[in-house]
Amino acid sequence: MWTLKSWQGRLVPHPLPPHERLRHYASLCDAVEGNTTFYATPTRETVASWAEQTDPDFRFVVKLPKTVTHERRLADADEPLRAFLDAVEPLGPRAHALWVQLPGSFAPGDVPVLARFLRRLPAAHRYAVEVRHPAFFADPRAAAQLEEVLTAIDAEWVPFDTTAFFRSPPTSDAEREAWTKKPRVPLRTRALTARPIVRYLGRDDTEHTVAGWQRWVEVAAGWLREGRSPTIFIHTPDNADAPALARRFHDEVRARVPDLAPLPQPIPAEPLTLF
Repeated sequence: MWTLKSWQGRLVPHPLPPHERLRHYASLCDAVEGNTTFYATPTRETVASWAEQTDPDFRFVVKLPKTVTHERRLADADEPLRAFLDAVEPLGPRAHALWVQLPGSFAPGDVPVLARFLRRLPAAHRYAVEVRHPAFFADPRAAAQLEEVLTAIDAEWVPFDTTAFFRSPPTSDAEREAWTKKPRVPLRTRALTARPIVRYLGRDDTEHTVAGWQRWVEVAAGWLREGRSPTIFIHTPDNADAPALARRFHDEVRARVPDLAPLPQPIPAEPLTLF
């Protein structure tokens, strides 16, 4: 996402026309999760407007529609998949990865279905898969089977790290809601490709969020030293300060890897004045 009511007037200007919101977000962060595409495939015109608001090196990690992944479970989904691929084509190089988020019921026994699906996808895109069934994390054989399928097409396994979030009981309404919805899976820090993708969920309390991401600071720094190019998304239950936290995370990694380029200079949320 690139817009949230709580960001308006604090992190981005308010009021801000819809066609300007992504441009302002892109001055804060250089990557975004395209989560809205899970619920509805946008028009090509809408996607073209996203491209116009971002530089060619901006990274979209765009989620496949739930019609494909959750309702049809990767089978008999040619039509909605074709419509989605056509819609995101205007992103060009900004389409960093197409994100296949699978439901928690998608188990190791379903991996052959995933393998057939991935083999049929166009090679012009990179792909990233997120699984949530506990067996993929508890059973080494299941993990190895999934890794083999992903490695065959140079696809990444996206970890969603909720370990810091579930470390202690929720203390806010946003945390209580997330407590019932977010997956509880073990930590995974292994990258399969040169472009690993990580999703991290902290707490509404900044101190706990920062403490929980320290392992990812070290992992990301290690990946960069190996020549990889990671994309790491920082979430909290209310996401009120997520862009600012993402910038702080980037600064912590950059302190360990000085060659890492800085993030853009943010567009001021308020107009500059003479006084």
